[in-house]
Amino acid sequence: MLQLLHIENIAIIERADISFAPGFNALTGETGAGKSIVIDALGAVLGQRTSRDLIRTGAPRAVVSAVFDRVAQELPALRENGVAPEEDGTLVLQRELYGDGKNNCRANGRPIAVAQLRAIGESLLNIHGQHDGQQLLDETQHLAYLDRFGRLEGQLASYAALYEAMRETRRAIDALRMDEAEKARRVDMLRYQIAELERADLQIGEEEALLRRRNILRNGEKLLSAVNAADRLLNGGEDAVGAVSALHEAENALRPLRTLGEEYAELAERLEALRCEAYDLAAVVRDKKDEFDFSPHELDEVESRADVLYRLKKKYGSSVEEMLEYLDRCREELDRIEYADERIAQMEQQLARQTQAATAAARALSDARRAWARTLEGSIQRELRELDMPKVRFSIDFAEKPLDADGMDAVRFLMSANVGEALKPIHRIASGGELARIMLALKSVLSEQESVMTMVFDEVDTGVSGRAAQRVAQKLSRVSRRKQVLCVTHLPQLAAMADTHFIVEKGEADGRTLTRVNRLTREQRRAELARLTGGEIVTPVMLQGAEELLAAAEAFRAEKENGEER
Repeated sequence: MLQLLHIENIAIIERADISFAPGFNALTGETGAGKSIVIDALGAVLGQRTSRDLIRTGAPRAVVSAVFDRVAQELPALRENGVAPEEDGTLVLQRELYGDGKNNCRANGRPIAVAQLRAIGESLLNIHGQHDGQQLLDETQHLAYLDRFGRLEGQLASYAALYEAMRETRRAIDALRMDEAEKARRVDMLRYQIAELERADLQIGEEEALLRRRNILRNGEKLLSAVNAADRLLNGGEDAVGAVSALHEAENALRPLRTLGEEYAELAERLEALRCEAYDLAAVVRDKKDEFDFSPHELDEVESRADVLYRLKKKYGSSVEEMLEYLDRCREELDRIEYADERIAQMEQQLARQTQAATAAARALSDARRAWARTLEGSIQRELRELDMPKVRFSIDFAEKPLDADGMDAVRFLMSANVGEALKPIHRIASGGELARIMLALKSVLSEQESVMTMVFDEVDTGVSGRAAQRVAQKLSRVSRRKQVLCVTHLPQLAAMADTHFIVEKGEADGRTLTRVNRLTREQRRAELARLTGGEIVTPVMLQGAEELLAAAEAFRAEKENGEER
């Protein structure tokens, strides 16, 4: 249940703390006072999409917090998103909105993503907006309503997995099918590319080694001259003593002095180490000199091979590894095409089995839907009677369609508003008030199947007045016995039926427009109901009428409570 809503810098609300109560909570106020802003703030803290324009002008950020109590520890949406309520069932959701579009979301102080906040919010609270009744005009939504009522989402997901497997097999078959001319062209092309790559005899790491060798060969004379010079200076020659020999002689000269003290011993050791390092270096240079055995035609061969690799890379990949991967793909595709008929035959058998399984699952899903449809029809009919629509007939029509992602059923809601009239699609005959009441009936029925603790109705009374308004008020009162109800309304019948009544008022302070939300006492409620009835001029007669509305609502609630106790 929603216990507290804290709002900072949302539109014209600078700061507000609204403590909601169990049962039926009503919010009234003049048009434009900010009632819908409260609903927008509630949507924001539940992860719904928001605009940066929602932030109060001049404020760096907006903050909305919602405190829920009695939240079940085992709620799936909480467990799936790694969130847990406190031991006493308290859960605090918070969202900060910034002008640059950034969001900070938290659940009990733990940072979460907006998508996680939305998933958690949908499991706690359901918002029925002003225009939700129009969804009934969209027949594509009717099947989803039925599946929600029957809790058929799991069965639908199982069917959808079978259907998707069937589609994948069909796509694979279509990919293998091609006309003979196209097949011949593709086979010729693949064979040519495979032969070209196989002739190249590509080796991983070959290109890097080739480029290193080419660099050496292109600079061969310079390298050979430098290495020969280093070899002569280190190892000596016919007319000169090399550095290694000179260091060896110096080492021999100092050896007798080792016994004269640590200083000379250290000097001799350093000279010995230097001579050993020079000896090793001279051996490496000599080996390098021996390696430089250049064939007159080797550079041409290396250049030719590098050119082959360059041309192949332009066609088949940016590296030898990519070209070899392309070769493997060509071989696989050629194999698929050459054996396509055999593969198609095998896959068509598989497709037949998958189609049979998907059709059976769709049929079972359809049977379940038809069974639940009868139950939903009865429930909606009962709700409509309570909403002063006793003569309205409501029916769910089924038509079979080719298998698709949601099964084999085309579902639409039909109604007849008058006795003797044929059932027709809702969008053709329902008035605005009828749509509002049918949607309320549907929401009421679905709420029995859902785990949400709080239901929000934003001007559910659109197009409703008189006795019908009274029945809507009574219906919301009945719903509030099972769920917490928050309702934004302009009708005195609905406001009078509420257990708790808030007024949303707009004023000014320091040259800025402000909205305040205050809980009304019973006497204040009487004045507000009179205003809702008569407008600006409130007479004693209107006040008396408001008192009668409150008394009648209290009597209705007491009767219902006594009936439940019995």
